[in-house]
Amino acid sequence: MLYRKHHQRFLTTRNRVVFAFFLLALLPLPLDAFQPDPLMNHPRLVLGTQENLSASVRLGDLDADGDLDVVIANGRHWPQPNFLFFNDGRGRFTVQRPLGRDFTTTYATELADLDGDGDLDIVVGNDQAPNRVLFNNGRGEFLPGPPFGKPTGVRSLELADLDLDGDVDILLVSRGGENRIYLNDGTGQLGPGRPFGTGRDSTIDVAVGDFNRDGHLDLALANRDEQASCLLLNDGQLNFAKRIPIGSGNDPGRSILFEDFNGDGQLDVAIAHIGKPNQVHFGNPDGTGFDRSLPFGQPDGNSYSMAAVDLDQDLAVDLVIGNVQQPNSVFLNRGNGREFQAVPFGPADGNTYGLAVGDLNGDGKPDIATANSGSNNRLFINRFPK
Repeated sequence: MLYRKHHQRFLTTRNRVVFAFFLLALLPLPLDAFQPDPLMNHPRLVLGTQENLSASVRLGDLDADGDLDVVIANGRHWPQPNFLFFNDGRGRFTVQRPLGRDFTTTYATELADLDGDGDLDIVVGNDQAPNRVLFNNGRGEFLPGPPFGKPTGVRSLELADLDLDGDVDILLVSRGGENRIYLNDGTGQLGPGRPFGTGRDSTIDVAVGDFNRDGHLDLALANRDEQASCLLLNDGQLNFAKRIPIGSGNDPGRSILFEDFNGDGQLDVAIAHIGKPNQVHFGNPDGTGFDRSLPFGQPDGNSYSMAAVDLDQDLAVDLVIGNVQQPNSVFLNRGNGREFQAVPFGPADGNTYGLAVGDLNGDGKPDIATANSGSNNRLFINRFPK
């Protein structure tokens, strides 16, 4: 009898516990409970096995099969081969091909249809070595065109139709050298180039956009070496005499872009800095300058690369930052550009000189590719919840 009473008491207690767990299961869980890592990476999500001095990564459909392939620029100050990686459509890159025959000191590669034949060509910018356009035969095989420009300390390239004649032109910026525009004749043949800036700008990056909404493309420069980053307004004749400083005047800029972060219809400027917080500078409504700024990132940040994209698909543009000797970060825009929530990704001691965003695995979400100096180049698959 005593056993039966104890056993009944035990069953009653057990039933209470089970019922309590059942009630807990009905309660709402926190939004992030059991969520996977929002930016997935694993050992196979790498581009090749080499640990080159990678400086830049760009995405584009090189072989016209409907998915995004990858171009990696290697070397920086020391000659190394550049590489192409071809996507199998699922975000797997099992075919690697050298880009060109030469080892070069490449800082930048940019993709566009330079010769008007419907496929993506590649512009290669080198440090103190000849720059070159490589023409695509439509199958992701590239033939070298003639070199352009004098060897200088190239740090980045930007491609845009600056003269509004229907083809893509080249902007080339240099650290310690003259920045130049190379106009395209529509077939990929380039003119001798024309300077922009002071001729003494220590420029690391350039962005292109119509800041004052006059129908002409303006330029934003990220400068280093105690030179102010600045906005150059286009007079419609590719003269950029009007110069508007951006920031304190002594911010070591490394990457720059135009984007409307607060949704007011006016372009803003984001700048990634070395040794200081990054900044978003919000354009004023009349397009004559900036009415406020917002710092983001670490006070001693070492940011070398940047991209703008709506990663969490909430219709607000986020920022992706690549850092050196610090984790990379996504800064989620909370809708009005007044608050950015940091989400770190990648190793704590990485050296991400370049990054690019695009849908690599065909799921409709933008993913991240990183170019890392001295370590594997990695892919991060977007798993942010919608």
